[in-house]
Amino acid sequence: MKKTILFACLMLSALTLGTAMTHSNSSPVTVTIINGEGKNIGKAELTQKGDKVHILVEAENLAPGTHGIHFHAVGKCDIPDFTTAGAHLNPQNKQHGFHNPKGFHEGDLPNIEVGADGKVKAMITSETVTLAHGKPHSLFQPGGTSIIIHEKADDYVTDPSGNSGNRIACGVIK
Repeated sequence: MKKTILFACLMLSALTLGTAMTHSNSSPVTVTIINGEGKNIGKAELTQKGDKVHILVEAENLAPGTHGIHFHAVGKCDIPDFTTAGAHLNPQNKQHGFHNPKGFHEGDLPNIEVGADGKVKAMITSETVTLAHGKPHSLFQPGGTSIIIHEKADDYVTDPSGNSGNRIACGVIK
């Protein structure tokens, strides 16, 4: 009887470990990024590696310079202004900005730099979100979430969006 219970416990542990490993290293999720006219201008590729989500952003036809980029709470990218994407992903109800003494949103990400040619290729890492389903900070919420590129740089302080200006590009994460 003890051997049977021990074997069952070992099997359950192995299954649980296998499930955890599946969530910790995922296949890439590709998100199409559109502009305010609804035209495809690029993609974001999201990959879970351990407790981090790596985001490869590749886009074109953007204004050169520094732009804020954030995860938003709603999986909608209705043109022209993408306001249907809602506020930043923020399940812990924190304030905005990496330099905010009250903490920052799960949706906050480092700025991206668009070259003089209007193109960006940037690798960003987030430790505050996950691709694991069923977690409060998962990018796979019912109805989805989104990734938004803003017209200006995020100042990393001003609540609620870092003074980053209008939403100029959007991609739905489902």
